[in-house]
Amino acid sequence: MFDTKIAVLLRDDLASWQALNVTAFLVSGLPQELRGEPYVDADDVTYLSMFRQPVVVLQGDKALLTKAHDRALTRNQPMSIFTADLFSTGNDADNRAAVRKVHTQDLDLVGIAVHGQKNAVDKILKGARMHP
Repeated sequence: MFDTKIAVLLRDDLASWQALNVTAFLVSGLPQELRGEPYVDADDVTYLSMFRQPVVVLQGDKALLTKAHDRALTRNQPMSIFTADLFSTGNDADNRAAVRKVHTQDLDLVGIAVHGQKNAVDKILKGARMHP
């Protein structure tokens, strides 16, 4: 139905609250143009717009997450990232500072989100399994 795919890859050792928090942060980094029109109920109450297509949430071990990150970089695929360091920060400025001080190959990734052509996203996330 869709030519593109929105996917989140989470490290498989996260606590439930961490997986939910990381997923929410990661998808917030995806482009605004992926969202549809606002929702309106029968009483004319307006709600925020959401993505126009489903979001697939996958999981894998730390090695797979690193490999998927490398594949995305090699393919110049834009992505949002969440590192373990961000669990100890409390705001956007500190989050960005925490990522900024770590070299790409040393990032302790716990999640990434990508949007792109379905086959490209599938290749980047090869080996991941559906999150339970």
